[in-house]
Amino acid sequence: MQIFDWVVVAIYFMGLVAIVHWSSKQISSTSDYFLAGRHASWFVIGASLFASNIGSEHIVGLAGNGASSGMAMAHWELHAWVMLLLAWVFVPFYYRSGVFTMPEFLERRFDSRTRWVLSIVSLLAYVFTKVSVTVYAGALVFMSLLPDTFGTPENAFWVGAFVTVILTGVYTVFGGLRAVLYTEVAQTVVLLLGSFFITWFGLRELGGWGELQATASASKAEFALWRPLVQEGVPWWKNGDFPWLGILIASPVIGIWYWCTDQYIVQRTLASKDLTEARRGAIFGGFLKVWPVMIFLIPGMIGWALHQKGSISIPTRSSGEIDGDQVFATMVTGLLPIGLRGLVVAGLMSALMSSLASLFNSCATLFTIDIYEKLRPGKTEKHYVYIGRLATVAVVIAGLIWIPIMKAMAGGGIYKYLQGVQSYLAPPITAVFLLGLFWRRVNATGAFWGLIIGFVLGMGKLTVEAVTTSLEVQSGIWKDIADFNFLYYSGVLLLISVAIVVGLSLLTESPGEEKTNGITWGGLSPEDRLAIRNSWTATDVVASVAVLGMVIGVYLYFSFWLS
Repeated sequence: MQIFDWVVVAIYFMGLVAIVHWSSKQISSTSDYFLAGRHASWFVIGASLFASNIGSEHIVGLAGNGASSGMAMAHWELHAWVMLLLAWVFVPFYYRSGVFTMPEFLERRFDSRTRWVLSIVSLLAYVFTKVSVTVYAGALVFMSLLPDTFGTPENAFWVGAFVTVILTGVYTVFGGLRAVLYTEVAQTVVLLLGSFFITWFGLRELGGWGELQATASASKAEFALWRPLVQEGVPWWKNGDFPWLGILIASPVIGIWYWCTDQYIVQRTLASKDLTEARRGAIFGGFLKVWPVMIFLIPGMIGWALHQKGSISIPTRSSGEIDGDQVFATMVTGLLPIGLRGLVVAGLMSALMSSLASLFNSCATLFTIDIYEKLRPGKTEKHYVYIGRLATVAVVIAGLIWIPIMKAMAGGGIYKYLQGVQSYLAPPITAVFLLGLFWRRVNATGAFWGLIIGFVLGMGKLTVEAVTTSLEVQSGIWKDIADFNFLYYSGVLLLISVAIVVGLSLLTESPGEEKTNGITWGGLSPEDRLAIRNSWTATDVVASVAVLGMVIGVYLYFSFWLS
């Protein structure tokens, strides 16, 4: 990092400060703080959806997986089609219900028990997976880019972790969701520009797209988009190399949970001016979501190819394999000229801070609206905003405390680790939301026990994996459970959750009309259907078809690109 690089980073931070100062002046109610006053446009919503999703764990982890496993993780980055489900299926119910949070929506549909379960599980999951993984990835970037700035790479890791968490926490505390949304618009632009330059300079150094294909073709089995069901000498259910059937099962389950039911994402659409803007924001977010394959995953593969040619040197692990989580930062230091290097570092900081800011604000919203307000109703708007700010501070502190533990747990491959954990969290929530929206007969008893048992089984599998790994168990029933492919287990867990929700709902009494009218597809009145129909035009349909076409095009090309 040279002087001019630091100037670029400083200008970026000055812009953030200006946005946060402006945002803090606009806050006078809980709607202002948690939903930006419900005045956001489609462009702001779409950019915020993209920036919230693309955190430093995406840039660092996705590039790392591109270097180590090629296109295997592309399926999770082609969830633009799931965002169309958010736009056309889920958003009309969320927005018209006027809720602040997803747990609040579950209470409207079922009862307070389901609200409590989802609130607590979401808070714990945010702090111990998303916050910690995002901070860990950002700290890795500091360690790679500024190894000697703070004395040692280890010092750079900790300085990066603490400084970014604290700075992000400060602007989230004072600016609320409005600051998060508008800083994310700027961060999206910086992020896309920086990643484009990495790809362009990398391909130029490598010798072009044809050279990448030729190099990857030599390792065709490791870099293909679709992987075989069975590996030689490995039972099908132990195959950990992303078998195509497992991908088809687990990827949609995780996608629907993340994009259509998770507070962290859906909160952006609830901040829109109206239902039309909310839908268009989700469609625009879908358009942006197609690009990570090209600007994050492909650069990782370019980095691997450059390492093979000797053009750059990526650090290796003790096993002799390249450390995938160091690929992106190594490309930044090895390929980019002065100035652009600063822009990309600003982009990496953007990714880290936007994801953290979104997490902090979502946690504050969940705690204040779904827990504190239930325990202490009737307080003033300013009181709840104050509690929201305190909750954000608490999450910041919890995230900082968890960093050393996360550093010990994540030995590399953080993006795959994150998808594995999400595979165990997503199925029960996906089952409850889908059944709750599309079948009026589902009741609170079925939803509550479906969530509880699903979470216990999911976390049980994760615990068995952690224990058998730490104890180095080599055989036995527990080792077999731990080795059962996480993609297949996600499908099994979904089926179990659906069976529990449906079975217990049929064995108990039907929900009252107040629990289904207006918030299920079958409970929509003619007036509701007309209002939803009037909220979209042919432009929205054409844009949705275009996004879907882009997804299909990417799938078709990369399904055969190494043949």
